[in-house]
Amino acid sequence: MKAGMMCGVTALVGRRGMAQEGVPGVKDLVVPLRQVTKGPGFHWFGYYDKLQFDPTSRFALGMRTMIDKRTPEKDDVVEIGLIDLEDDCRWTRLGESRAWSWQQGCMLQWIPGSPTEVIWNDREGDRYVSRIVNVKTGATRTLPKAIYALSPSGDFAVGTEFSRIDSLRPGYGYVGVADPHFDVKAPKEIGVYRLDLNTGKDTLIASLGELAAIPHNGRDVTDNFHWFNHLLVNTDGTRLTFLHRWRKERGDRQKMQGGWSTRMFTLGTDGRDLHLLTTGVSHFVWSDATHIAAFIWRDEIKAMKLYLIEDKTGNLTPVGHGPGKIEVDGHNTFIPGKGNRWILNDTYPQGPERLQTLYLYDTLNDKRFDLGRFHEPREFSGEWRVDLHARNAPNGKRVIFDSSHSGERQMWMLDLSGFQF
Repeated sequence: MKAGMMCGVTALVGRRGMAQEGVPGVKDLVVPLRQVTKGPGFHWFGYYDKLQFDPTSRFALGMRTMIDKRTPEKDDVVEIGLIDLEDDCRWTRLGESRAWSWQQGCMLQWIPGSPTEVIWNDREGDRYVSRIVNVKTGATRTLPKAIYALSPSGDFAVGTEFSRIDSLRPGYGYVGVADPHFDVKAPKEIGVYRLDLNTGKDTLIASLGELAAIPHNGRDVTDNFHWFNHLLVNTDGTRLTFLHRWRKERGDRQKMQGGWSTRMFTLGTDGRDLHLLTTGVSHFVWSDATHIAAFIWRDEIKAMKLYLIEDKTGNLTPVGHGPGKIEVDGHNTFIPGKGNRWILNDTYPQGPERLQTLYLYDTLNDKRFDLGRFHEPREFSGEWRVDLHARNAPNGKRVIFDSSHSGERQMWMLDLSGFQF
């Protein structure tokens, strides 16, 4: 394999609108597809709103495990690796983690703007920590708290307690550290914290007790179990958004896969200027410093649709509504370098063939372009399902996604360099 060639494991080129014969689990592929990882072991990255690629778009991060299709246990380890996309997808081990979930991994991501440093969560004894690793030298720093999302400057992170998430939303927290506030419905000691990546100092900026005391549609909700999910910092680092969720009762892991209420807040990253934006929110990303592209349930239409929501005011602008456009909830991001014109999105499995669709939506011309459909075997469901969670490269030409269409959990890459944006 010559230097500079990309991922020679598989190279499949689709033609627009044609099913791909001889490619098990793939249909209607319209751009080149390449397999990024293969066995031994199972590989994935996790959530869609993290930086998987380095600034050059050549190197990508990933996780490898030897287990699959079951809940992680305390001592199950994932290996962290660096993938060279221009050297036959060569895998270089960076470390390991004992703090991970199938849906969001260990919050593995590149530190914004850094050509060499990455971060992920791990466990030391009875506490969750984060590791900052230099991919060139192997030098490692350990911070005393786990992270959820990073600022665009790479100077600080925001986080919440993963033990709390695991006790109330299995599959998104980590197994291994018990929730010290298990019997407390809205503990005031924990919530959203800010973590300085240089000093390791953490500051609580919003507590569960504080937000639980805010009535919901005029009703008192303090007599519920409360937690936070899905933190994300805006594009200039001044504000963050997060989901506040609560449920009346606990249950076993399977019974807690639904049955909660949700509302979205924004907050200054200094802990001031809290705003309740809306309710019924699913997936979202910041589109700029003052707007969020979010899937929101609307009672008047009995559907989850994509909207651009303005920070502080909550004003909504519909995005991609109508047949053949953005019809169902997905994991939405923007193609870099295109001025937020192009949305990359996916679907959950649909129809008897359980096909997950990856597509682009042109906000300027109000048109959707399907890139391919990928079968998800039925055994990948619930907590260990394999959502596509497509992630963009900084150059806007590569997209890596997780998929089980081959029969096992692996990562695949679409080449968008020939797409007519």
